Amino acid sequence: MKKNIYLLFTVAMATLLVGCGKSKSLVAENFAVSPTPLEYMAGDVPATISINVPAKVMNKKVVVACTPILKWEDGVANGETFTLQGEKVEANNTIISYKNGGHATMRFCVPFQEGMEKSELFMQFNARKGKKVVKMPTVKIGYGTQCTAALVTKTAKTANFGAAPDNFQRVISQKQEAAVKFLIGQANLRGSELNSQNVRDFIATLKNIKSDEQSLVLNNIEVSAYASPDGAYAINEKLAERRGEVSEGYVNQQLKQNQLSTNVDTKYTAEDWDGFQELVSQSNLQDKDIILRVLSMYQDPEQREQEIRNVAVVYKELADAVLPELRRARMVINYDVIGRSDDAILALLDEDASKLSVEEMVYAANMLATTDAQKESIFKKMVSIYPNDYRAYNNLGEIALKKGDLDNAQYYLRQALSIQSNAPEPNVNLGLIAIQNSQFQDAEMYIAKGVGANNFDEAMAHLYVAQGKYNQASVKMMNSANNSAALANILAQNYSDALSTLNKIKNPDAMTYYLRAILAARMEDKSEVKDNLAKAIALDASLAKKAANDAEFSDYNK
Repeated sequence: MKKNIYLLFTVAMATLLVGCGKSKSLVAENFAVSPTPLEYMAGDVPATISINVPAKVMNKKVVVACTPILKWEDGVANGETFTLQGEKVEANNTIISYKNGGHATMRFCVPFQEGMEKSELFMQFNARKGKKVVKMPTVKIGYGTQCTAALVTKTAKTANFGAAPDNFQRVISQKQEAAVKFLIGQANLRGSELNSQNVRDFIATLKNIKSDEQSLVLNNIEVSAYASPDGAYAINEKLAERRGEVSEGYVNQQLKQNQLSTNVDTKYTAEDWDGFQELVSQSNLQDKDIILRVLSMYQDPEQREQEIRNVAVVYKELADAVLPELRRARMVINYDVIGRSDDAILALLDEDASKLSVEEMVYAANMLATTDAQKESIFKKMVSIYPNDYRAYNNLGEIALKKGDLDNAQYYLRQALSIQSNAPEPNVNLGLIAIQNSQFQDAEMYIAKGVGANNFDEAMAHLYVAQGKYNQASVKMMNSANNSAALANILAQNYSDALSTLNKIKNPDAMTYYLRAILAARMEDKSEVKDNLAKAIALDASLAKKAANDAEFSDYNK
């Protein structure tokens, strides 16, 4: 059960043609296979085979083709042939010295097939000296295929699949703003300003709040008054203060007319240099850079104004285009929109779901439904009412996945992507399906598009297991307590973490006990192996055959 060990098979041999007409042999101890037993990884069975040829064995004129062959009950899989040659052969293969012997390393990799769990690895030789071909005896060099990593296709079936979230807010803060402008040196509200569209909208909002005080809650009104930065500071300060008082009086008058009460928070700014700088920056003034430079060089307001006045042409443009915009007052209504109660949402689902917003429907399914059947019913209504929102299709796919209904799950998830191709949740969910089907390249493609999904880290951990990146998978699963996290820890040889994870699983299933048995086998606890396999098989009888062929239990199946 250990990796990187030499296998000793004393009876098998391969005879090579040597000089002086005598024979010497290679036996199984001249080969090392890593890992031993073989291991499933990312859909393949890979290994490194080291060949150590002793001195005075390799004839100088011999070519030997070495072909690793994996055999199991129902099949055979050939690896790539690796060729050795003697020193006098004119070819481009690995040369082995007759006098000193030599070392060679070859790679073995075949696609995994069912049945390879219980298998044997042989090395087949074919030697040629000139035109003479001699087929050598086959040597057994390895055994078994440990398929623990392949369990990711099973644990992925009980992964946390991604449900698209709602953006429902019971309370939504809103603002309604109006602005009125004043003539230079004045603080009276003109009729033309009070009849502007933004002031009419301001008044309409107050009326709406009064007419629907259950759904609309008035918090306060802010009044901010300003004077432009031209003229004496003391005069501007009084002017801005007066504009604030006048505007506050107008707001209080509107509150009284609409029978509303709230705080009116008033402030004023004597010279609005910030607003001035913003308007100049956004303008097409010919020399605006000069003005902005003046603002950065001088902090004293009177010196700023004087320096700007010195640029006479520019100042005239400012007086016409910029300064009038700064003689103003802003009035802002701050209010909350209160959404329907849970009971009201549930009632409308039965009475007339079309009256619910899309966010209310997703919220109802995600948060108010108590069974998957209820969720499914709500999302099917949502599909008919809001057919262009991918979330209903994704979440129907998520429900189907939990049932193990892959056909319907894939249908719904592809519908979701037809609406929004970069939606994270359906991409991640299709990636997890691809892992269940051992389609690891497809899984990588889908999961890469799933950044932002609430199960993205767990999906990445499954992908890392499938790719043989066990330590990375273990880190990604650090905060999870499920079969997949336990599998990642076992493969990363973090056995204490694996045991801790298994102990935290609230509803252990057959795979949970099977993983416990694997962990016990690696910890050489025969009693725990037996007990946990019995529990696993009691819940899933098909695991009996799997355990009988599992290389993890080779020491216990004798």
